[in-house]
Amino acid sequence: MTDGPARDSLFRGPQPLAEGERLVETFRADRTVYWRNTLILVVVFGTLAGAALLALGNPYPWIGPVAAVLALGLRSGWLASEALAAEWRLTDRRLLGPAGQAIPLGDIADVKPVFGDLVVITRSGEKFLMKYLRDGAATRARIEAARGGRA
Repeated sequence: MTDGPARDSLFRGPQPLAEGERLVETFRADRTVYWRNTLILVVVFGTLAGAALLALGNPYPWIGPVAAVLALGLRSGWLASEALAAEWRLTDRRLLGPAGQAIPLGDIADVKPVFGDLVVITRSGEKFLMKYLRDGAATRARIEAARGGRA
């Protein structure tokens, strides 16, 4: 018998360090980057919504941008605490993700920038997204240096 429902694997939490493993650096989601990305989404989708309403002959195309501000603003506010709690830890052996991911440095095939975020790609083809990083290029360089520049 269990003490409640099984916990979703997405919310396992951070992996503990292995015996003798050394923490090199921690990469946390940045609040300014999170809200800047939200603002970009609001502008892009608000413009598209307004243009679509205008193209359809709607006499109130301003509703599109207002709806985008409300919808994306509320969504971002609701999810901010979860998104900003994300923390990736780089050790001398692995890259540890916020949802229990543990990627051995030798298994990392590539680290690619995607709109300011990073995608970590393993040799088996798995992809992990590191979002809302203050300096994605510096984070990528740190990971590459830790893995010895292996390609």
